[in-house]
Amino acid sequence: MEPFTTLTSRIVAIPADHIDTDQIIPARFLKTISKSGLGANLFADWRYDEEGRPKPDFPLNQPEHQGARILLVGDNFGCGSSREHAPWALTDYGFRAIISTSFADIFRNNALKNGLLPLVVDDDTQQQLVSLAAEDPDVEVTVDLDTQSLLLPDGRRVPFPIDGFSKVCMLEGLDQLGYLLKHAPQIETHEARRPARVNTEGLSS
Repeated sequence: MEPFTTLTSRIVAIPADHIDTDQIIPARFLKTISKSGLGANLFADWRYDEEGRPKPDFPLNQPEHQGARILLVGDNFGCGSSREHAPWALTDYGFRAIISTSFADIFRNNALKNGLLPLVVDDDTQQQLVSLAAEDPDVEVTVDLDTQSLLLPDGRRVPFPIDGFSKVCMLEGLDQLGYLLKHAPQIETHEARRPARVNTEGLSS
């Protein structure tokens, strides 16, 4: 997993509330167990017409948004089923951070495990960003994970919450298994000092 420290990028705004995981990646694309290629089907039912042609009015299909790595959405993003394919599709497309006023808990946890940073901001900041993106598609914001702040074009810093464990994993580019493996020597030393968990003395065969 790629470490996340700071990210400066343009933003793509899809400010609808309650975007669920079936809209993020429709169920018909869940047969794969690979993360690769899912980005092509991100928001497929909104992004393509019935013939599979890109809809020119959908933000991901507009030239000015190509290469943007921050997605700006409405409230309660990622609700619905718990499919991990949703953050897989978002990261495979190229997004590293998503800004919302709230996230569904399971989606938020799945995103953090896959190197996708969910930023919770207040309503006023979210609306300010929607307006900025509409006025100037080239506007950029900076996410600083170390200070847990979002730097806006006017110089204002907006704090965002993240738990300590997820922050360390994101900064170091580790998933949960990688974090455990990093501490394997300490774990082995601790286990070696512990008495045997089961005392077999006196047990009959």
